[in-house]
Amino acid sequence: MQGSKPQGRLRRWLSVAVVALAPNVSLALETSLTAPGASKELVDRLKETSSVTTAEERGLDTPLEILSAALSDYRTIVQILYDEGYFSPVVSIKLDGQEAAEISSLTVPAKIDRAAITVETGPSFKFGTATVQPLAPETVLPEEFATGKLATTGAIQQATSAGVQGWRDAGHAKAGVAGQTVIARHSQAQLDAQVTLEPGRRLTFGKMFIKGDTDVRHRSIEKIAGFPSGEVYSPEKIQKVGTRLRRTGTFNVVSLQERETPNSDGTLDFDATFEDLPKRRLTFGVELASRDGVDVTATWTHRNMFKRAERLRFEAAIRNIGGAEDIDGRIGLRLDQPDRLGPDDNTFWSALLERRNTENYNVSVASLAYGARRTFSDNLYAEASAGFQLSNADDAYGSGRKFRYFILPFRSEWDQRDSKVSATRGFYLDSQVMPFVGISGTDTGIRLFFDGRAYTSLGTGGRIVLAGRAQLGSVIGPPADGVTPDFLFFSGGAGTVRGQPFESLGIPVGTGIAGGKSFIGLSGEIRGKITDSLSLVGFYDYGVVDTSSFIGSGAEDHAGAGIGVRYDLGGFGPLRLDLAYPVSGPTGDGLQFYIGIGQAF
Repeated sequence: MQGSKPQGRLRRWLSVAVVALAPNVSLALETSLTAPGASKELVDRLKETSSVTTAEERGLDTPLEILSAALSDYRTIVQILYDEGYFSPVVSIKLDGQEAAEISSLTVPAKIDRAAITVETGPSFKFGTATVQPLAPETVLPEEFATGKLATTGAIQQATSAGVQGWRDAGHAKAGVAGQTVIARHSQAQLDAQVTLEPGRRLTFGKMFIKGDTDVRHRSIEKIAGFPSGEVYSPEKIQKVGTRLRRTGTFNVVSLQERETPNSDGTLDFDATFEDLPKRRLTFGVELASRDGVDVTATWTHRNMFKRAERLRFEAAIRNIGGAEDIDGRIGLRLDQPDRLGPDDNTFWSALLERRNTENYNVSVASLAYGARRTFSDNLYAEASAGFQLSNADDAYGSGRKFRYFILPFRSEWDQRDSKVSATRGFYLDSQVMPFVGISGTDTGIRLFFDGRAYTSLGTGGRIVLAGRAQLGSVIGPPADGVTPDFLFFSGGAGTVRGQPFESLGIPVGTGIAGGKSFIGLSGEIRGKITDSLSLVGFYDYGVVDTSSFIGSGAEDHAGAGIGVRYDLGGFGPLRLDLAYPVSGPTGDGLQFYIGIGQAF
């Protein structure tokens, strides 16, 4: 009998512990949600949003947590129904048969096994009265916010936002909502929504105050930004200011925040906060072709070199490593100066030293130029420069030929692709015009080049993409033997006709091959996704070169076709492998393969 006393005390302690811990006992919860008459889409949305039906995924397993989830679900479900146009719903959430709203958090059951949600949506409501007043001139409200349309809270919010934005676009930076009246008329299943706006005073831009940790001189920031002090307030104008500053590539953060209170003179000041990117950036690239070997490129960028948001870019390339031709390469420099001209303009210096060794010619080139660039939008720019170029060449026309030019290159680029590294829709246009004036007996002329690309996914969301490219080139003025070979045109290789050796198609001259004065290159690809990362590509390329400035009937041509594989590397673009074979023309002699990063075009 004495031994039974400790056992009795143990049982009593265990009983107390069970009672104390009962609200936190973890048990599997059976859940259900029914909404008679509701669409499957609405039911699925309710289930995905409900804290009760997703309790397991959210890690809610104790009775107290389940009760709290049920209480929050009343508001959540009603709000979703309002969003869908149901303004007289009835929502019941029962936990083991008892309405959750009637359970006190002080007397939580020891366990909850089942949660049943029942939703009666009631009739869908239409807008009776739907007004937002006053409206700025030319403000257009959403079509969904009108008498007779399905009444939803989303439509009211969109109409209110459109009304406020209309006043802001008209210069009323502090426009807001003065009042809102929403009345549900249940007998008619109609909703009357009346929103009153307060436009506030029409404001003009005041001053921009520069803050943050930046090494860029404040005067340079002001010149680049082109802050529109004294002009009528406009969200679009302040967005342009931010775009101009980000475009320099100097800043990691650019924040333009309007001050809460306007000045007494009707101006509105802004605080501009900046954070600089790291000063230096180094990148590498590698491309492999079966005949041409390995090409290695590297770029080194120095940002804000002289504390005026300049960008110095140094580029180096070594080509033909292990290829059929002698190793060659290039070194290029470009210094962009964004604070020299207006806010959408910048000046630049460029320099180049290059040696090209090909089967048909060898040329050494040195050039130096100074120019200006105009940015019309994020997708369109044009630039022009003036400089000098010296070339020493050995080609089919002779050895040790020297060319001296004063050059005036013009270039414009219009890029409407959805991605620069793997486009699925849009287009890209690159136009180049370069008059060249010969010096010391060198001929004068003009060189033209155009590169156009277009993409469509045929409504498949990028699963299937058709891509096309057209390249056109022409040299007008001097004869072909009076032009440096790097101004003339060849066809063949990864950039023109895959399946044909690099620059294999030109114009026969004696026992050699020279470049033509005109060129047309056409390429087409069909890209199809196998998985989210893996794609297959089929392609066909065609090139033609002629002796005259414009393609004629006797021009030399060739073509290639093949298949490729792409593996998506995210923001770097796809890893590319192309296998190509010559289809027509006298230059090809077998399978060619190409490896690189990014689409072929």
